[in-house]
Amino acid sequence: MTTWLNMSLQDGASPIMEQLIFFHDHTLMIMLMIITTVMYMMTTLLWNKHTSRFMLEGQLIETTWTIAPAIILVFIAMPSLRLLYLMDEIHNPTMTLKAVGHQWYWSYEYSDFTKLEFDSYMIPQEENQTSTFRLLDTDNRIVLPMNSPIRLVVTAADVLHSWTIPSLGVKTDATPGRLNQTSFSINHPGVLYGQCSEICGANHSFMPITIESVSANHFINWVWSLSE
Repeated sequence: MTTWLNMSLQDGASPIMEQLIFFHDHTLMIMLMIITTVMYMMTTLLWNKHTSRFMLEGQLIETTWTIAPAIILVFIAMPSLRLLYLMDEIHNPTMTLKAVGHQWYWSYEYSDFTKLEFDSYMIPQEENQTSTFRLLDTDNRIVLPMNSPIRLVVTAADVLHSWTIPSLGVKTDATPGRLNQTSFSINHPGVLYGQCSEICGANHSFMPITIESVSANHFINWVWSLSE
């Protein structure tokens, strides 16, 4: 989760998010090289007086500054397109989770299990404990097995919402009357936090998302405990 004065992205908890962080760093390095070159050329022009009344054109430099940006754009576009296609792939999911946005809470349904569904509300501030985070923890956490491809189906019951977990690289709009789907896989155990990222009314800031990533055995035991 994001911490105070954190200037970079959150640590990736899924393969897609790790690839997004690599792409961010890759693009940042290209931008740094461009900015350094431009600043050097501007400084050189300011402090030096290069004049020539015989120089009317420079075809080599014009060709260079036309082709070089095109090559740079290719180096940015290729990994970007690769990531876009990877994010749209649904890899034979082991289970499906359905999230329904309401004003102002989330409902979840585990479609592969019978009658396994619940509502998830933010824990009120007066009920917060030392182990919970203000505005981020919920009374019912989503429990998911790690290292398993999971399909997420998102919709809304009233207005537009957006189901977002930054550390997973997942942001899917919840639209009334429409099903949007995405997939993800969690790398390691832990608790992941997110929030609704679409302004949906007065209490938009108070419908967090909390995922608890556990081992497969722990997840099976959790399902059995709810079915009893």
